[in-house]
Amino acid sequence: MLSGRLLVFFCACGALIALATGALSANADARIAGEARFTGATELRPSDAISSTIFLPLAGKLFTTTANCGAIVSETYHTLAMLPPPTDRPAEAHADLNLALRGYVTTTATLAFVDIGGGADPNAPQLPGLFQNNRTPTFSSAQRVYDWNWMCNCRGNVLTTWDVTLIKMATTPGEIIRVPASGYDIGTLPSGYEVTVLYASATRITLKYTRNDNVILGYTLHLEDVCVEPGLLNLYNAMNIAGRASLPALFAGQGVGRAMSNSMGVALRDSGTFLDPRSRKDWWVGR
Repeated sequence: MLSGRLLVFFCACGALIALATGALSANADARIAGEARFTGATELRPSDAISSTIFLPLAGKLFTTTANCGAIVSETYHTLAMLPPPTDRPAEAHADLNLALRGYVTTTATLAFVDIGGGADPNAPQLPGLFQNNRTPTFSSAQRVYDWNWMCNCRGNVLTTWDVTLIKMATTPGEIIRVPASGYDIGTLPSGYEVTVLYASATRITLKYTRNDNVILGYTLHLEDVCVEPGLLNLYNAMNIAGRASLPALFAGQGVGRAMSNSMGVALRDSGTFLDPRSRKDWWVGR
């Protein structure tokens, strides 16, 4: 098990060498056919997808955990081949993947579920699954995300289609934040992966409920103010540097990180459009 410090160097042959204060761990190109993997939830989900376990950080950077940002020692992470093409610009500079580029502003709105008319997708992600106890969280504040002007590649006006496009939920600092389940399966049926990681930094992560390296089709989940699990962040950075042909893939219920403080931000999109995360019929069925 790594002690929380890991450094990567390039050797003369071009290979990555990971030096850890505790141990070196790399297991690349492993087939996990029929092998149960611990997801951090109550269910063990098998998959016969080709995946890789790589504990490698961004080359030349040293990661050190803090009090609320420790590793989730029960988790291991793997990759899944993405459907081409890769994102058309660096992920950190893409306003559909890195929510920090758009930003958001606090608004006055009802801090409770809202009942919105129209149809609903019975397979939509269910947000109680963010938490180990499947709880209904307290909404602490409401935000509106900014639009993006692709002509100037700059921030636009605040999105106004919905009253709220990002909600802050009360959390306990250090609690594990998990992948909400949906009715979709992006790995090999019947029990494959739930999401791919399209973007990750130390404090935010973007999850996609398809294998596409964009937000054009399917659901996208942005999580803000979350300490992304160090091993997952390191794996994402390694795959991002390698060209994004494969990216980390996660099971429903798998831990992605820990709450940084007493709240976290959540935004949801369907085929690129930001939706209201308070909608009972969509994301909180039966609550």
